[in-house]
Amino acid sequence: MIQFAPQPKNANALIMLEDGTVLWGTGYGAEKINIGEICFNTAMSGYQEILTDPSYAGQIITFTFPHIGNVGVNEEDIESPEPQCLGLITRERPTTPSNWRNEKTLTDWLADKGLPAIAGIDTRALTQKLRDNGSARGAIAYNAKGEFDLDGILQSIKEWSGLAGLNLAKTAQRDETVDWDTSIWQLGQGFTNANDAGENAYKVVALDFGAKDNIMRGLTNAGCDVVLVPGTSSFDEIMKHSPDGIFLSNGPGDPAATYAEIKDTLHSIMDAGCPVFGICLGHQLLALALGGKTEKMHFGHRGANHPVKDLKTGTVEITSQNHGFEVKADSLPDNVEVTHISLFDNSCEGIASTDKAAFSVQYHPESSPGPHDSHYLFDRFVEMMTDKKTKKAA
Repeated sequence: MIQFAPQPKNANALIMLEDGTVLWGTGYGAEKINIGEICFNTAMSGYQEILTDPSYAGQIITFTFPHIGNVGVNEEDIESPEPQCLGLITRERPTTPSNWRNEKTLTDWLADKGLPAIAGIDTRALTQKLRDNGSARGAIAYNAKGEFDLDGILQSIKEWSGLAGLNLAKTAQRDETVDWDTSIWQLGQGFTNANDAGENAYKVVALDFGAKDNIMRGLTNAGCDVVLVPGTSSFDEIMKHSPDGIFLSNGPGDPAATYAEIKDTLHSIMDAGCPVFGICLGHQLLALALGGKTEKMHFGHRGANHPVKDLKTGTVEITSQNHGFEVKADSLPDNVEVTHISLFDNSCEGIASTDKAAFSVQYHPESSPGPHDSHYLFDRFVEMMTDKKTKKAA
């Protein structure tokens, strides 16, 4: 029988890992027990964008930056209709927010959204454990009375399947088609109208596998008229919008599991010759459609300071990332080239087809949160559509 770490007097929340490790702390947000994969994010800002990124479905997020919640929560920094992560782990309990954009405390927002959180955790030690041993199945539990069935929680962890093999994209997607009407946020103006961002010359159908809102704003800002459709849409449903280009969004879960359900649609898109741009899960799906393979990473890439090298230009971009699966570069066929690599571990961060109008990146150029180094990729997509239209006219 496992001997769990003894519960301190004032502890009313815990983190438990699949090996029986228990970390005690104090809870805030919603009183709840959630089972999922515990991961870590090294970003120093953007906690609200991270918490509402649908790619975190099935995951409990450890923030390595100690002060989370200091600027509160507002309606403009939300990246999806509802958060799909399972909870958060912080070193410090959120303080009273101090920011002119604040509309609600993080603690109240978490309670409203049904998300448990725990403070007082040595996040440095937890991150080192995850780094050394890999992302772990685990639980986050908060009970104001401090009453827990530790054996029952451990059993629930052992019974959870893990993220490998799960198609979470079909639950993360929006169920309805959305004509996107906002562009990028500007100080003093908020979100600009899509029609004010330039002449929307190109119709882009974005397949939603758990899309972040700022990606669509990046597309409209680059001059695209965006319609967001569920990722499970059929080829005919996609093409009825007469797209100039197809965008494959980010999203959660195992890319191979998602691909297995939509591969016929992706192959039809590729055969139609329509320009394709993918981000994150969309990058992985494109690689699979082109004949490559994906696999789960040891602990993944999650943060806003990841250096990526563009192999064509030699330029190094500082990027925002969130993924636990990767494209295996050595699995790609001869007609697909690796265009970007991670300078952390040399993993594949971008690909392009040499005989089709299709490219993708593993990281997040919409920079929400994160640096703006990679905004040029939206313009590259527009250039690809321009080239396609020019050749068709000739």
